Amino acid sequence: MFAISSFRFKYQWAGLHEGLIRKIKPPFFVLSFCVLFLGCSSDAQREGEWHCFHGLDRTNKSSETGLLKKWPQNGPALKWTASGLGEGYSSVSIADGYIYTSRTKSGETFVYCLDSEGNEVWEKSNGKAWSTTMSHARTYTGARSTPTFDKGTIYHLGETGRLAAFHAKTGEELWFSDLAERFNVPELEYGYSESVMIDEDHLYVRPAGESGFQVCLNKNDGELIWASTKIPGVEGYSSPVLMEFGGYKQLINASSDCYYGVDTQTGKLLWKVDYKNRNGLNVPDAIVHNDFVFISSGYGKGSMLVKLTLQGEEIVPETVWQTELMDNHHGGVILHEGYLYGSGSNARGWFCLDFMTGKQMWKSEGHGKGSVTFAEGLLYTLDERGVMKLVKATPGSYETTGEFQVPEGGRGMYWAHPVVCGKTLYARHADKLFAYDVSDR
Repeated sequence: MFAISSFRFKYQWAGLHEGLIRKIKPPFFVLSFCVLFLGCSSDAQREGEWHCFHGLDRTNKSSETGLLKKWPQNGPALKWTASGLGEGYSSVSIADGYIYTSRTKSGETFVYCLDSEGNEVWEKSNGKAWSTTMSHARTYTGARSTPTFDKGTIYHLGETGRLAAFHAKTGEELWFSDLAERFNVPELEYGYSESVMIDEDHLYVRPAGESGFQVCLNKNDGELIWASTKIPGVEGYSSPVLMEFGGYKQLINASSDCYYGVDTQTGKLLWKVDYKNRNGLNVPDAIVHNDFVFISSGYGKGSMLVKLTLQGEEIVPETVWQTELMDNHHGGVILHEGYLYGSGSNARGWFCLDFMTGKQMWKSEGHGKGSVTFAEGLLYTLDERGVMKLVKATPGSYETTGEFQVPEGGRGMYWAHPVVCGKTLYARHADKLFAYDVSDR
């Protein structure tokens, strides 16, 4: 397995917007609705900013415009290359002219800040790096969690459970917490990879511990607001998303055994869908739309669409469709105009599926898989071997309008998720971060 979205960490922060989290008692009948909330919603995300993993609303869709619709033969122009990042699969977050990522070197995990030209501004240690004696997983080492920016503060979860808050411009550590120790966490197989979510004053993180599987902390000091212990399974490797349904604002995340929704006010487990692949590794984030939740998992498990229904005061998930297609490993899935776009693990290749039916609209030739992001009607797909392609996000056919090879930056696969922000395409491989000009001048 790979771990691009969950670590073991020591933490301190939380805080849920208390006014928005109020539980609404269902009257005679309930107008149930499900709205995707901004994942890191304390700040309004501006053009040229990308505050956290997959963006503020966690849809992984950039609002950038004025971008190239077709690339030159050798790809877009390389603006700069930043070296010295060390090992890692962490993506980037961008705010106030700074770029944030994480890296591993000399047995430690570091949060790393660069300026807009790729020059180092500061770096701060965030605990011991994850290591392994498993021969198949030796190339999986390296930082995974993408730093989260909120109101001038950077929040980051290290692989071994250290959760910390840093001043975004100076790197000064504001507080930290050892989640593994704090919540009695058994030793994790692959460490933590989750990119934490902030909503108002709340910080959400999944220690996967006996005294706190999914928890909510105050983001200002790390004090505990609530801890949920009713979730089955061991650690998952997804990052959370938010939605509203049935009078609750919900946090949706995954364990090894299931995807689940909890009340953001109390941590109460509202519903779960049993979903376990043969390796017990759920990595992709859920996608929510109206009262539907889409989940996907690798190693042959496949994809599923669930509809949430209200039966009395209980929220019940009902399966709309399930397929072995697009068993997404860890590269993420995009929902755009009623269609899903992503790659498969056992079902290799890039897919387009109808959101409401699961019907395959197209599948790419070849057997690649990888990660994806979206901007201005186009998919930016990065396969595990470093081939970046520009693909039209349309259900009619698989059509590319450019491709190039991202240079090597070290060992291991190309697992860091690409980002389009400020008319720049960011692609990382291990020690190097590449910035490409994708503006349509």
